[in-house]
Amino acid sequence: MPTIDLDGVSLYYTDEGMGEPVVLIHGFPLSLEMWTPQRAALSADYRVIALDLRGSGRSDPPHHELSIGAYADDAVALMDALGIGQATVGGLSMGGYVLMALLRRHPERVSGVILMATKATADTASGKQGRDDMIALARSDGAAAIAEKMLPRMLTSRTRSEDPGLVDFVRSMMASTSVEGIVGALGAMRDRPDSTSTLEGVLVPSLVIGGGADEIAPPAETEAMQRAIPGAEFALIPDAAHLLNLEQPEATNRAILDFMGRTVQR
Repeated sequence: MPTIDLDGVSLYYTDEGMGEPVVLIHGFPLSLEMWTPQRAALSADYRVIALDLRGSGRSDPPHHELSIGAYADDAVALMDALGIGQATVGGLSMGGYVLMALLRRHPERVSGVILMATKATADTASGKQGRDDMIALARSDGAAAIAEKMLPRMLTSRTRSEDPGLVDFVRSMMASTSVEGIVGALGAMRDRPDSTSTLEGVLVPSLVIGGGADEIAPPAETEAMQRAIPGAEFALIPDAAHLLNLEQPEATNRAILDFMGRTVQR
């Protein structure tokens, strides 16, 4: 099992395929397993690296308070360990927040940007309160309660009724996240800065992907991100809620592969 040790915390990752590198950063409260369809599609032509963030998937729980910037530093440490100088980086939801922190802290390491189902704005006051309420729920009732609370907004009602296998897959992934990882991630998202000015300074090829039925990062938010990034492309995935890459994997893969085919030097 490939792992990297960072400050006494073991982080799990996958490294598949050959070619120009792509680093994928998962959302909350998920794991690198959410990228299964994309890892299969991209690794035919690219080297695809995905990691479990601290407290998620098969990575160790965090030993201290987390931040979005700390997640970004972990991604760079993994790139260093694998001998990767630059990569196209993709992030969905919280993974998008991590990617935007990467653009602030380590812009020279990012050769391309793929932002999915995420937003540049910081939490509102009510949003921050919602994070605190979720922290309390995780501490009192555990990860399974977080999974049940979040499931209705992760997938469309049609998918939840017609694809029980996918629902079970997402539920299991969320429920297996450690409470420490959930609490740390919620605090990190609550305290993240507004990233609009970060996007305005992006100078590398960029793609923003939104879900047509996403209530968490609605199309208005994702379209605003595309307008903020000079020259960015935009893809809207119909009939997809927040986990657009799992709900509509073929359309998502096509958007990513088309973008990379135009922008990545081989």
